[in-house]
Amino acid sequence: MRSSAVWLLCLLFWAVSEGEAKPACNYSPAQWCSSYKIAAACQVLGQCPGLERDSAPPVEISLYYESLCPACRSFLVLQLYPTWLMLHSIMNVTLVPYGNAQEKLQSGKWAFECQHGEQECLGNMIEACLMHTLKNPENYFPIINCMESAPYVIKAAELCVRIYEPAQTWSTVESCVQGDLGNQLMHRNAVQTEALNPPHQYVPWILVNGNHTDVLESHAVGSLFNLVCNLYTGTKPEACAKAERKELSVCLA
Repeated sequence: MRSSAVWLLCLLFWAVSEGEAKPACNYSPAQWCSSYKIAAACQVLGQCPGLERDSAPPVEISLYYESLCPACRSFLVLQLYPTWLMLHSIMNVTLVPYGNAQEKLQSGKWAFECQHGEQECLGNMIEACLMHTLKNPENYFPIINCMESAPYVIKAAELCVRIYEPAQTWSTVESCVQGDLGNQLMHRNAVQTEALNPPHQYVPWILVNGNHTDVLESHAVGSLFNLVCNLYTGTKPEACAKAERKELSVCLA
């Protein structure tokens, strides 16, 4: 009965949204009763009995990375994105594409040199512009995962936008990348990366609840899903379970 009621509400929200390509919230109907946060966002608290507001803070995961670093791509695609899909109700993700790059001021504009060449700088900036333009992780994270899981990250960008955000024009992203906005976004990422304490020594460089240690990095790379489940102090979602541990993999600066 509960699932039928939720599905009926889904159809109603879809019908009344004027010109919208999506339902009233960014979660599938199957997820609507999975947490108080999601049920509230989708306005279905009355159809999800037994849910209680969870006052526990979400687990904060920050990833400092490079768009073409193989170890970064592996962590994002195989660990971070799948974990976020299953546990987004109890975790927040911050993505900072810059990594081992260097910047210098030339004629009033920032110039960037990236570890894996100009294409990596372009990939970093595209992803920074996507985050700035789309604002919500539910909108930009699937696109970034699509790019990073493709054989050619840069070539995949426009197609990934068309697939996951068809209402978003690619020209808006290009304008950001080619203009002052993209330059300033990358400078902001540079400042944020250089302010890390302790300073980053490689990428992926992972902060867990604002902290970085070798132990936390190893656990995150080995089994982020398991780490988030163990660190969350509130009522754990049913998805939480043990996951297989993997070896640490990095791109040295």
